[in-house]
Amino acid sequence: MREYKQFYINGEWVDPVTPNDFDVINPATEEVCAHISLGSEADVDLAVAAARSAFDSFSRTSREERVELLESCVEVYKKYYNDIADAIREEMGAPMELAVGAQAHCGLGHLEEALKVLRTFSFDEDMGEHRIVKEPIGVCGLITPWNWPVNQIGCKVAPALAVGCTMVLKPSEVAPLSAYLWTKVMDEAGVPAGVYNMVNGDGPGVGTALSRHPEVDMMSFTGSTRAGTLVAQNAAPTVKRVTQELGGKSPNIILEDADLKQAVTRGVMHMYMNTGQSCNAPSRMFVPAAKLAEAEEIAAKVSERVVVGDPTAEGTTMGPVVSEVQFNKIQSLIEKGIEEGAKLVAGGPGRPEGLDKGYFIRPTVFSEANNDMTIAREEIFGPVLTMIPYETEEEAIAVANDTPYGLAGYVQSGDIEHARAVASRIRAGNVHINGASGGYNVPFGGFKQSGNGREWGHHGFTDFLEIKAIEGYGE
Repeated sequence: MREYKQFYINGEWVDPVTPNDFDVINPATEEVCAHISLGSEADVDLAVAAARSAFDSFSRTSREERVELLESCVEVYKKYYNDIADAIREEMGAPMELAVGAQAHCGLGHLEEALKVLRTFSFDEDMGEHRIVKEPIGVCGLITPWNWPVNQIGCKVAPALAVGCTMVLKPSEVAPLSAYLWTKVMDEAGVPAGVYNMVNGDGPGVGTALSRHPEVDMMSFTGSTRAGTLVAQNAAPTVKRVTQELGGKSPNIILEDADLKQAVTRGVMHMYMNTGQSCNAPSRMFVPAAKLAEAEEIAAKVSERVVVGDPTAEGTTMGPVVSEVQFNKIQSLIEKGIEEGAKLVAGGPGRPEGLDKGYFIRPTVFSEANNDMTIAREEIFGPVLTMIPYETEEEAIAVANDTPYGLAGYVQSGDIEHARAVASRIRAGNVHINGASGGYNVPFGGFKQSGNGREWGHHGFTDFLEIKAIEGYGE
């Protein structure tokens, strides 16, 4: 049993002002695997005060000093790599192959990319006699989700450290174990006192206090669109910058000239990765109407090959969803799909055969859907794919864009020029052609209600910087 009841404030592990114990549940067993404490406004005040006090000196550190700091973070992270992977497996049910190969790797990847960018990043430029400088924005409030816990911590903390900001992190209370280990990395790496702070808690108790705080200069939030709007509302009275990476209902357009078997297989497997708990999951698959029956057959066969079960077991390809709340929500939406007349191709309600405990979902595919159905409109955040037939390419593009979201899009084609042309018309922050995926240097973020701002790589530095014009700087 893990006991992670302390917070990290001003370079020290400290007890909460008011203890408020909270059970962390292993979603594969439905048993308590750890105890944390939920913080309060008082804890936020202490953490923000520490970050504010540290900002003056840390913001004036040299590029070389921050390079050394990030180098240290990278090395210490490697020391804890397997521990972090195991924590992610325990807290959110990621199979070990996913936890080690992708989930834990993200934290290291963002640290290494921020280090690489920092070495050559231009913090100033001259415009004749004037100088334009980029300065750290100040104290940053960082709120991160449970689905890719270390990825989202890494893509916020790493650039904030790189440019000279100080910060307070509130990780998800549902999956806080990897955040605790990340914090140990920061401590052992020698991050100066007050620069990085971590307070566990829920949205109403800590998230609200952080986003409202007058001494916080910007909020970086990843989570649901509903929660993101609350963060923005809370931040508005103090006119702080708010960047958001929110929900998605991403289209995957399989064009007539695509290799159907390859495209459908890739789309279905991508949908099931991380048990469908990714905001950029290709959850709406657009298929030429004449090929729908064939696509359904492929999707059903792929779904049959998915091994759902114990995340620690060898060969498991899909673990549980993160919580009972998510389990019940997904079950309700599967039932809604059936009720509204979508064709059930694979999966359906209930747990997979042989699993009577744990928040496991049957890999599910619906077909003969239209874009007005609930399963085509709402973000399900589970292993549920909706196949939508189309008659013309223009129709596919129009319906693909008919969503309040715009995080990601996917195009499958046997002709790269054709794929490029369609990709250019999808209203989303990231569009993937034929399964391509960018590295840590490619900007990530959304259009419309999927958010604003961009994370990852040198684009991820921008949100943490203010631009100042010093006029008459030159001779």
